[in-house]
Formats: sequence, structure tokens, C-alpha cells
Amino acid sequence: MSAVAGAFERAAAQRRAALVGYLPAGFPSVPDAIAAITAMVEAGVDIVEIGLPYSDPLIDGPVIQEAASRALAAGTRVSDVFDTVQAVAQTGVPVLVMTYWNPVDQHGVAAFARDLANAGGSGLITPDLTPEEAGSWLEVAAARGLDPVFLVAPSSSAERIKLITSACGGFVYAASMMGVTGTRDVVGDQAAALVRRVREHTSLPVGVGLGVKNSSQASEVAGFADAVIVGSAFVRRLLDAPDTGAGIAAVRDLAADLASGVRDRAHSPAK
Repeated sequence: MSAVAGAFERAAAQRRAALVGYLPAGFPSVPDAIAAITAMVEAGVDIVEIGLPYSDPLIDGPVIQEAASRALAAGTRVSDVFDTVQAVAQTGVPVLVMTYWNPVDQHGVAAFARDLANAGGSGLITPDLTPEEAGSWLEVAAARGLDPVFLVAPSSSAERIKLITSACGGFVYAASMMGVTGTRDVVGDQAAALVRRVREHTSLPVGVGLGVKNSSQASEVAGFADAVIVGSAFVRRLLDAPDTGAGIAAVRDLAADLASGVRDRAHSPAK
């Protein structure tokens, strides 16, 4: 059983959804990102996504773009991402890297898998990589025991969902709505329907991301999904803080709030 699968199994045993938290490496700095992510874990995040800052994001909204831009301007490198993974993995939670494919390709596919595994990483989320083009990654990921996580969207056909889920490991990432990342006032109406459609083709857990920002929304998503994925709301707490210490405290508070939502037993994931 992979570390990611184990985290989902533990959450299911508690009759709740898992909480997945995202922050980019290198923002506000490499050490501060590690401190903020550690605070998320201490407050109740079950699985961590560490973003690899990239200059040409396709699905990232303005909040994550701003953080990634600052991380890149500060000189954040791929090696810093692996250092962040290693530090966060020591907390005991599964750590995945969220990245566009170009940095992996530039680093070398086999080398990236090696370095991620050596750092204690559990897998890779690749929003712009399709299963048809993922052969080299799937091969080295399997050899290194890494979970390959792909995205499905409300627009995905049944045939497409079947193909994508067959290539996934760990869980399936379901985008709750079309468009770029960012918090929303309401969870997309298509999210629950998408989760049901995905479950027709796989027994893997299904996590829903893009839009969740508070405990009530987390509780809502936890009622029909196996994981609630939160990114922009965490990044916004760091961006809006007057200083780094306050930002880390705000991240911790948000994680605790979201954790209370996914742990609402009245909203355990419906199968």
C-alpha cells in the first residue's frame, strides 16, 4: 500500500474525507514554505501537495500565479522543491509534488522520479500531462513506487474518465468546475456529479479541488468526495499577511477550520 493509499484508508476508518493542502515551494522563502506546510500538517492536513513554481502556468489562477512568481523571482529551483519535500515528509504525511510537465522533462524523467523518491515524496500530480503522453513517467513512477495522479474535469467524457483513471495511482483529482484555480463562494454544482461518474470507472479515492475556502464548503465536499483539496485559500493567507509569522499562523488557523469541516461525521463520504 502506498503512503497516499494509507492516508485515505485511515480517513475512511474515521468515516471522513481526507484533507489535502497545497502550497508552492519557495514562497515566501524555502524555509518559510516548509514552516507553513508543517503548520498545515500539525493543524490537520492529511496529505500535502507541494507546488513546483513554473513560469507558464495553465490552470493556476492569479493567487497561485503571484506566489509562484515571487518564488521564482527569489531564485527557487527544482532542488529546493526536493528539499521542501524531504523536510515535510519527515512530519509523516504523504507528500506529492504538483507540477507542469516541462520542468520534469527538463530535469529528466528518470532523474526526477529518482530525486522525488529519494526525498521521501509519494507521487506527482501533473495537470497538463495526458495519459497518452505519460508512458515514460508511468514506467519510472512504478519503478520508484510513486503515485501518478491525473485530473478529470466536468467536461471529461465517460471514455476519457475511464482512460484517465486507469493511469492514476493514489487517488483521482477531480476539478470541481471548469477554469483556473481560485476560491469560490459556492462549490461547483458539477462536482458531485463528476465524482459519481468517476466512481463508475475506478475504486480509487476521488479528491475534489478548485474552489474550497472554508469549513462549510469543506464539509459540503466531504459529503460526496473522498478528499477535499485546498490550495488558493492557503496561498491567499500568506499573501495577505502583514509578515511571515502572521501568515504561517493564518495558514494554521485555516487548516484547523478546514479539518473541522472534513471531520464532520454528518458529512462522511457517500459511496
